[in-house]
Amino acid sequence: MNSIELKIENGIARIVLNRPETFNSFNREMALLLQKTLDDCSGNNEVRAIVLTGNGKAFCAGQDLNEVTSPELNPGFRKILEEHYNPIVKRIRTIEKPIIAAVNGVAAGAGANIALACDVVVASETASFIQAFSKIGLIPDSAGTFFLPRLIGFQKAAALMMLGDKVSANEAEQLGMLYKVFSTETFEEEITKLALKLAEMPTKALGLTKRLLNQSMVNNLEQQLAMESDLQIEAAESEDYAEGVQAFIEKRKPVFKGK
Repeated sequence: MNSIELKIENGIARIVLNRPETFNSFNREMALLLQKTLDDCSGNNEVRAIVLTGNGKAFCAGQDLNEVTSPELNPGFRKILEEHYNPIVKRIRTIEKPIIAAVNGVAAGAGANIALACDVVVASETASFIQAFSKIGLIPDSAGTFFLPRLIGFQKAAALMMLGDKVSANEAEQLGMLYKVFSTETFEEEITKLALKLAEMPTKALGLTKRLLNQSMVNNLEQQLAMESDLQIEAAESEDYAEGVQAFIEKRKPVFKGK
């Protein structure tokens, strides 16, 4: 059984974390395979949107503690961070295609923070998020200390990280941690509709938007305005822009090709 499953259909790459017996917790094999799968999706022109989700009851429970407590298997925390989680987060942020985190169940530790690094986070009503690190004497990693304060504010992020409170999907939506919550019954259908909508949009423009959002974390106003000017010119040279304008003039739905 592969620890990562990939299915590509209608411009959507569906990546499934597939270690349900461990609540999709990461071991080295799964972390490296996820990186390769993300790379494959990045380089595949047929892929216009990516969905990251989990198999079974959980989205991802973070690090497999059996691996780090095994004398034979333990790669060590530096290797885990620098070769597993940090590269995953960097790929999620630099792939210039929209990535949806479809949180189907519990997202804990690194699993929660990898979800929060995605472009659009949606959750099943039975999902939950927990910064579980403090419960075992660790600190939040996988860019949690970068993204969570920016999503919900410094004070609430500090409290969730230090106290390790479990946050329900509805609470997470109210905090601004995610985009939308869907019912368990309609979750898969809603994910497909959302992913298909993104896959049919102008991928080039979405990728440039993502690049701008990344830089907005560090740019001042003047730098951001200058970057918007440069990337708007790049977007205006795309085939999708020409199609979008023509469709507007002809009063029809545009057919974007992601170019």
